[in-house]
Amino acid sequence: MRSSNPVFSRRGFSRGEGYAGFGGAQPQTQGSPYAGGNPYAGTNPYDTTTYQAPPTAPAQTGRMTMDDVVMRTAMTLGTVVLGALVAWFALPVSKQSYGLAIGASLVALVLGLIQSFKREPSPALILGYAVFEGVFLGVWSKILDFMWPGIPLQAVLGTMAVFAGMLVAYRTRLIRVTARYARIGMAIAIGFVILLFVNFIVAMIGGGDGLGLRSGPLGIVVGIIGVALGAFFLSLDFKQIEDGVRYGAPRKESWMAAFGLTLSLVWIYLEMLRLIAILRGDD
Repeated sequence: MRSSNPVFSRRGFSRGEGYAGFGGAQPQTQGSPYAGGNPYAGTNPYDTTTYQAPPTAPAQTGRMTMDDVVMRTAMTLGTVVLGALVAWFALPVSKQSYGLAIGASLVALVLGLIQSFKREPSPALILGYAVFEGVFLGVWSKILDFMWPGIPLQAVLGTMAVFAGMLVAYRTRLIRVTARYARIGMAIAIGFVILLFVNFIVAMIGGGDGLGLRSGPLGIVVGIIGVALGAFFLSLDFKQIEDGVRYGAPRKESWMAAFGLTLSLVWIYLEMLRLIAILRGDD
């Protein structure tokens, strides 16, 4: 797992004690919680302080901007939504549709992992992931809506509320993303994923709900933790995007920023679906 969701750790956004960027180890900088100062300095090939273009070369362009991130994120999330709508209206609630959803989720997982381990962002892989993830979300949301009408809308509103709340908290510095904050949060996230994996294995072997992590009072607690971890991932996404824009990451990195935000929002939406399903199932 990477710094915010598995996207950025191979992108050079987070290495060592701080966020060292595309280069190697950074000198300690007084007053900076990221201890590296500019995350795009050091041996960063894009850093103009360490690389001087020939006098006849044009000025270096193509830096990532917030507009780039917004546009790529809109494209990626829009593709997820489009895939979900197509699946929602085209596929009935059936075992065949459920099987198709599982297959789509596996394809999305493979595409996401390939992109995460690539050194360069690939818009085709990212948008391909968005299509298959959208199909999975559309089918799964329709199945839950059949059981508890209105649950997808509630989950969407909940996801939007978490996103807006975290953005406000980050912009007003109510939450300060430091290296220690990131380490603690990632340790909790790794433990959470391991626990869910163990629960899945137990459920596969013994049947039922495994360790009972997705039902009853314990399921509610696990769901709240899952949503909180999604919010944590968003805070790291915001920090890395802010650093990328401030220190001049190449424009292509806006695709990775969009990918990271999409992963975080999908995580939150799925956890919201599970949490609301548990709450409504207990009514």
